[in-house]
Amino acid sequence: MSDSKLALETSETSGKKASLEVYRGDKDGGELKKYDVDTYPGMVVLDAIHDIQAKQEPSLGVRWNCKAGRCGSCSAEINGKPKLMCMTRMSAYPEGETITVTPMKSFPIIKDLVTDVSQNFRTARKIPAFAPKPKDADGSWRMQQEDIERIQEFRKCIECFLCQDTCHVIRDHDKGAEFAGPRFLIALAGLDMHPLDTLDRRELMKDELGIGYCNITRCCTEVCPEHINITDNGIIPMKERVADDYFDPLRWAIRKVTGGPEKKTRAHLPVLKEPIPSASDSDQKSPTK
Repeated sequence: MSDSKLALETSETSGKKASLEVYRGDKDGGELKKYDVDTYPGMVVLDAIHDIQAKQEPSLGVRWNCKAGRCGSCSAEINGKPKLMCMTRMSAYPEGETITVTPMKSFPIIKDLVTDVSQNFRTARKIPAFAPKPKDADGSWRMQQEDIERIQEFRKCIECFLCQDTCHVIRDHDKGAEFAGPRFLIALAGLDMHPLDTLDRRELMKDELGIGYCNITRCCTEVCPEHINITDNGIIPMKERVADDYFDPLRWAIRKVTGGPEKKTRAHLPVLKEPIPSASDSDQKSPTK
């Protein structure tokens, strides 16, 4: 931040009060409760939540870790929009405006701002892992730089699950068990586009992971704190590849006649011997900090 911007923010925020409405409750219900906090330069919403914890409500539940936009733990909805609390400045909101902080709507509430995101980990375990081809004769792998650059973007994901939260298929239609969601569709895209991977996961995407549910509204791309172009660079190319493989009659006929190019080995869903329990299955109420 430049000296002029810092000076402006200091003059705008020092010694002033801000009002927040924070959700308090659990799976059985709750309500918004209003708090006033003193602001200071550079203050983010997570700082305000910590101030409330320290001075007014020590029992307030919130999940956080790094406070630097790297861990993806402090996801919430601020004025109705999915955001990271640690990356949302208080000064971004007009003076006098009440800032509403609620838990992610798409996941079951554990306590206050803490939600049960274990469905995402169960989905992750369904995806067959990277299976590279054998190394070349000299013991190394060779790839084109453009192939690496194409998938590098997807590896920036911090698993904040804001894209899962805002996706209307999960949020409004409760299809989390049938639809992998944007976070995992880009993970699948990264595997499918990897020049060394040998597994074909497209049938799984079509039949088990619900890629057809996505109607490319781009809401996931809009909320991504890492600015990953989830829809255009990941989901749309994968939808096109699945459609080409299973619904293009011309390509089907050509493959029947010519045998088609050499195919990857078709992947199958792994057997999950030790399912990850949800928070509701555990006696532990909340991993709050």
